[in-house]
Amino acid sequence: MSFISRGFKGRPRDKPRDARVPPGQYVVHDFPVLSAGPTPHPSLDAWTFSIEGEVDTAKRWTWAELRALPSETVTRDIHCVTKWSKLDTTWEGVSVDTLLDGVETAADYVMAFCDGGYTTNLPLEDLTGGKAWIAYAYDGKPLESQHGGPARLLVPHLYFWKSAKWVRGLRLMNEDTPGFWETYGYHMYGDPWLEQRYSGD
Repeated sequence: MSFISRGFKGRPRDKPRDARVPPGQYVVHDFPVLSAGPTPHPSLDAWTFSIEGEVDTAKRWTWAELRALPSETVTRDIHCVTKWSKLDTTWEGVSVDTLLDGVETAADYVMAFCDGGYTTNLPLEDLTGGKAWIAYAYDGKPLESQHGGPARLLVPHLYFWKSAKWVRGLRLMNEDTPGFWETYGYHMYGDPWLEQRYSGD
């Protein structure tokens, strides 16, 4: 059995149709499923989300507590490192700004960690200022497991591997440390407009 799902190879479908599509990308109308390893199916009764690491006090929410927080519905384009882009995707979730409200930290970086052991690193500033969410609904419906449900990180201005599926928390860090795909040669940042797919791009 292959460790990486076949979707990571990518396959052209439509040519880019406007300036919203970054260089080297093509538009899809479905939602490709790209995963490393099996799909987790956590119990919502035991599910928690945490803010930890270089913080004054760690924070944790149960599923019910997360869902009780103020939510936002956002429509954004998303861009996968395997070169597909999907335009006008609609999500509902909690802004990372809401989760970080009241958190004292001098950290500059974050490691998102997930069910299944997946991690990905990001600058903290890329998760704040209305740029990132913990999304639990897609297209008006609960987020399906294959797309990262019950909740995934949504950071649409970066390549989509940074929008970690099955997210369970954010660990704030003083130094940038590579996550799962970054240790295998993916770019530490992942700006689709600069085609930062792999280390050295």
